[in-house]
Amino acid sequence: MAQIDAFFKMMHELGASDLHLSTGSQPIIRLHGELQRIKYKSLVNDELKKMLYEITPENKVKIFEETGDVDFSYEVPNVARYRVNFFRQRLGVAAVFREIPQKILGIDDLGLPGIMKRLAMLPKGLVLVTGPTGSGKSTTLAACIDYANRTRRDHILTIEDPIEFVHEPVNCLINQREVGRDSLSFKAALRGALREDPDIILVGELRDLETIQLALEAAETGHLVFGTLHTISASKTIDRIIEVFPAEMQSQIRSSLSESLRAVIAQTLFKREDRPGRVAALEILIATPAVRNLIRENKNFQINSVIETGKKFGMQSLDESIMKYLLQKKISSEAAYNNSVNKSKFREFLSEAPQDFTEV
Repeated sequence: MAQIDAFFKMMHELGASDLHLSTGSQPIIRLHGELQRIKYKSLVNDELKKMLYEITPENKVKIFEETGDVDFSYEVPNVARYRVNFFRQRLGVAAVFREIPQKILGIDDLGLPGIMKRLAMLPKGLVLVTGPTGSGKSTTLAACIDYANRTRRDHILTIEDPIEFVHEPVNCLINQREVGRDSLSFKAALRGALREDPDIILVGELRDLETIQLALEAAETGHLVFGTLHTISASKTIDRIIEVFPAEMQSQIRSSLSESLRAVIAQTLFKREDRPGRVAALEILIATPAVRNLIRENKNFQINSVIETGKKFGMQSLDESIMKYLLQKKISSEAAYNNSVNKSKFREFLSEAPQDFTEV
């Protein structure tokens, strides 16, 4: 057993989501969204590096020594898998480990809206799950892939960096490819995917112009494509995709995106008040004819209004989702206010006047 495995077992038993090991600091875990120090000595660079390299593949050590950053996955048998990032900082080496549960929670287990099942059954198109780092995008996508795996009879291909949730085939054939190990890059793997007869393609992250372009092409040519972006709302997601491209291409991309897009799910994660854990509030945009028209005509600023009136299509605004959790007493009024879009709706729930100095 590697020396570092003791930290993983401890964080797993506590239910922590992340482990931070950084030269010059005590180990720190993230428990229900908050950082907590572990009673342990401050870490020294050489000792920490030795501890980290004990679990690191040789080729990843080489990459880290050359670049100062590296990503990979690590598994502790009978405990969990971990998404790993090493980086250099002022005092020396540092690392962050995100725990990936061995059991994949389903759409119902996570309390996700029923529209997510319908999205997992689409024959083709682009479905985007967005949100800041640590907002649960991978967990939501894993639930959708799991539902498709149990319900459809198709070929599912995932392209990830690194592989997070491991899916065992049920009714579908599943091939999971890791960037850096099984393919040189997202774009190389996605280009190859078009010749590998997939029905569903999961792209871990739409990082650059070429990857986005290939994902759009895959969606247009009869594949169901799931992907993630680090954007905070549905309208910002559409802006981000279009703005990646040069000005002379943007009109064409707006047309292409309007045809291929099926849905955008933007997540915000909240600490629960009713019990330990966290819960995701979702903004859901469904690409109805009205939405497609707004994208084509570059009127993304009107998308929020369409979401507000699109409940019958399965749409919901972020504020609507937050209000539901607030009334159910699952989240605090302060967290609801701080993360809401229209803050005036949530002021009445605060025990004292808000201190948001950014609002004029």
